[in-house]
Amino acid sequence: MSEAERVPPQAARVTAPPLPGLNSLMTLITGVVVVAALYLAREVLVPITLAILLSFVLAPIVELLRRIHLPHVLSVLVAVVIGLGVLGALGSIIGFQVAGLASDVQRYASTVETKVETLRGMTLGRINDLTSRLGRQMKAAPSTPPQPAASPSLTAPVGPDAKPVPVEVRQPASDPLTIAKSVLEPILAPVESALIIFIVAVFILMQKEDLRNRLIRLFGSGDLHRTTVAMDDAAHRLSRYFLSQLGINAVFGVVIGLGLALIGVPSPLLWGVLSAILRFVPYVGPVIAAALPAALAAAVDPNWSMVVWTLGLFAVTESVTGQVVEPMIYGHSTGLSPAAVVIAAIFWAWLWGPIGLILSTPLTLCLVVLGRYVDRLEFLDVLLGDRPALTPVENFYQRMLADDPDEALQQAELLLKERSLSAYYDEVALKGLQLAANDAERGVLDAAKLESIKHAVRALVDDLGSHDDTDPHPAEKAEAAAVTSKAERDIPSPSASTALAPETDDLAPKWRTAAPVLCLAGRGPLDEAASSILVQLLGKHGLGGRVASYDAASRGSIAQLDVEGVAMVCISYLDITGSPAALHYLVRRLKQRLPDVPILVGLWPSEDAVLKDERVRTVIGANHFTTSLRDALDTCVRVAHEKADAVRGDAAPGVDRVEARQSA
Repeated sequence: MSEAERVPPQAARVTAPPLPGLNSLMTLITGVVVVAALYLAREVLVPITLAILLSFVLAPIVELLRRIHLPHVLSVLVAVVIGLGVLGALGSIIGFQVAGLASDVQRYASTVETKVETLRGMTLGRINDLTSRLGRQMKAAPSTPPQPAASPSLTAPVGPDAKPVPVEVRQPASDPLTIAKSVLEPILAPVESALIIFIVAVFILMQKEDLRNRLIRLFGSGDLHRTTVAMDDAAHRLSRYFLSQLGINAVFGVVIGLGLALIGVPSPLLWGVLSAILRFVPYVGPVIAAALPAALAAAVDPNWSMVVWTLGLFAVTESVTGQVVEPMIYGHSTGLSPAAVVIAAIFWAWLWGPIGLILSTPLTLCLVVLGRYVDRLEFLDVLLGDRPALTPVENFYQRMLADDPDEALQQAELLLKERSLSAYYDEVALKGLQLAANDAERGVLDAAKLESIKHAVRALVDDLGSHDDTDPHPAEKAEAAAVTSKAERDIPSPSASTALAPETDDLAPKWRTAAPVLCLAGRGPLDEAASSILVQLLGKHGLGGRVASYDAASRGSIAQLDVEGVAMVCISYLDITGSPAALHYLVRRLKQRLPDVPILVGLWPSEDAVLKDERVRTVIGANHFTTSLRDALDTCVRVAHEKADAVRGDAAPGVDRVEARQSA
């Protein structure tokens, strides 16, 4: 054994993670200052924020009017008038419906009193009976000694001359100005806020392009491409969210209104409109929307059937809308994780009250988009976004570290709906094993953990043995694309190998054995796992193979290596670290032991320097070099074809046929 083979690689010392630096501290301070500013300036920021979001709602209407060649100013004014008209119509509907309910308040009150008395008899009546029973038992018990009378000195003397002091309460004089203020102030406050919001929205719609350019100048002039993409992404997500939510909530309100009309609840139009409006409030809104008509149903119906039907209508409609309709329409377009929606609702409600609760989702969407394009704010995307924190490759390695092949198998089966088995092994499994090999080289994986990873990989490969190395049906790809995340869809999915081994009778004599391909593991601790994956893929394409460890081909063991029926040797290296000396000696020993057998070297880290230096590859002396399992599989099949054609004496046609199949 040479010196390079006898000396094991030194385990690198793992340095401790660095302490938070000045940039992290400044980011934390900036975050605290921003939150404090949002809280203290909420009286100013809330109307401006509402105006900005209203402009996103009205922008599609403005664009539609511009397409029919209306002037820009006129398009904005018409869109604002439409918005005011819709709000006015909704307010009128609510006002008339509430006025209609007010006339029947006395009748509803009597029904409610009857039901309250019934409930009181079922609950408080039993409590009173229990209390009376306990009182009778206490009277039957021995009485306690009487308490001494209070001292006369402690009581205030009441003389015949003591007279009560008269107290008179007078209301302050009410002048017309005070009365007008008390009446108009509650009305003018929301009207004033609405006017401010619409005026700011008009200004934003009028000066949209100018405001966009000023924001780019302030925050992103150094990287116009990233800033433009970020602003377009935010505008697209917000517009899509508002329009989709508006349409979904409108349909929700129509269904609720029709359902309540069929049930017999008074003023179904009112409850349909309120249900559509309240559903903009996350989590709390649907509950309030269901509680109001349910309370009215309890006041109308002497029995409880109308209440049950009302609550059932809301439960079914909300479940279908939230679990079926919204995921089908939104998909992953909103970019928020379910946990982020809950956290955002709590945070913005604490910060800005009920308005913050309504604005929590769109505001959090803006933060997620900001985190995707600003490096220092990437943690916002990680914490709040719907993209997985770990890529499929990292998730594969993490599951191997946790010795959990079941979850890795679940992810693999989902990815195999969009790509072939060889593509999954190349783009996920091998890259995950490379992460493990790097950690092993750094010395952070002990022998027990390496053995655990090997066991988990073997279990995963065995579980995937039932899958064919073929491209999925287009319908399955489309179905899988609807549920996979963006990180999973971004994984390259090359087609499966089209090179099929010839029939057994057409193979050369050496290729007719049970395992004509010897898959030899490299020096790395996980190279044997890569070799086992290649053996599985070879079997799915009609070629048998077996795995041999690196020690089996060492200088002292090469003579005892079982080479019976070997027609080709494939060497797997997950990490060669740019030093091919050991590989050169391994190939030389194999050529001495198997002089007429082609040797393929699979260097799975495709960026390795060995692949970029033709002189180094010549020194190694292998017949073939590949960087993926698919290429290794195609090379083995091509060599099998060449040997079969050579036996029949028509080698050239066979080579042309394989090349034609690969090009196809």
